[in-house]
Parts: sequence; C-alpha cells; structure tokens
Amino acid sequence: MRSTTIIGISHKGKVALGGDGQVTFNETIVKEKANKIRRMYNNTILAGFAGATADAFTLFDKLEGQLEKYNGNLSRAAVELAKTWRTDKYLRRLEALLAVVDKEHIFIISGSGDVLEPDDGIVAIGSGAPYALAAARALLKYSSLDARVIVREALEITASICVYTNSHIVIEEL
Repeated sequence: MRSTTIIGISHKGKVALGGDGQVTFNETIVKEKANKIRRMYNNTILAGFAGATADAFTLFDKLEGQLEKYNGNLSRAAVELAKTWRTDKYLRRLEALLAVVDKEHIFIISGSGDVLEPDDGIVAIGSGAPYALAAARALLKYSSLDARVIVREALEITASICVYTNSHIVIEEL
C-alpha cells in the first residue's frame, strides 16, 4: 500500500505540513481519508510520509526515538535516522520518504542517507510532489497567503492533476 502527496512550507513565521488522504494499492484506491501527518516531540515537530505505509510507521517510531535521544534537536535526529536507515540491513529495505519540520528547519529524509533542507523553505514528497511543489512556489511568489493556505491550495491543485492525490486534506501547523 502506498500513500502519496505531502507538502510543507515555512513562511511568515509559521510552518505548515499537509497531506492528502489517498492510499493506493497498485491502481486501486483503498483508503480516501488517511492521516499522513504526525505531531512529535511535545508537539514541536511535524512529520509526514509518502510511500509504503507500514514502512513509514516504522520510520516514525525510529524518528521519535532519535528525537527523544537528542532532546528534540531535529537536525541531529534527522541525520542519525538517515544514517541508521541507510546502514541497517532491515531498515534500508523500507520504501518511504519523510518530510519533517519544526519552527527552524524543514527536511526531506530518505533511505539512501539523504537529509535535504530546501533553499526555498518548501518540501514535497510522494506521487504528486512535482505538482504540489510547483503550485506552492507560484503561490508563495505571487500571493500574500499564509503557510497553511498555501499548503491547502497546493494540495487542491495537485489533487486536480494527479490521480494518486485526493482532496481529503489534513494540515498541521506550528
């Protein structure tokens, strides 16, 4: 089972992370209202996933452990998770991506050991990521919308284009 589009943005002192609700199995929609966003470490960090659902939940648990170990230091926890994910025999087979944000950082974490912090404060992962990223960049550049509204609008635009993204949207904000 696969979960699709997540987008996050840091803008005007706020951070918002949102995801659509669609979960697919091959070409079949099996769930329309999934929540792919989690609050972590005393509600100071948001994390979202795209990819294999069970794998993502395993990664959420691992990230939570790293956050506890490093007292909520998202940068350190992200790097340690990526190192473990890349080198652990079991974990390196997991097929998911994580988007994680706090008030200061916004990252994509991958199983190949990548911890990417975008220059423009926007992350997008999953099947609809290119559409959501393009929409968010345009909205950021040509509007005065806040982070939460940009995330919602970018996901709505993506849902109108990408067959693996729907408009049952969940957004969390810090």
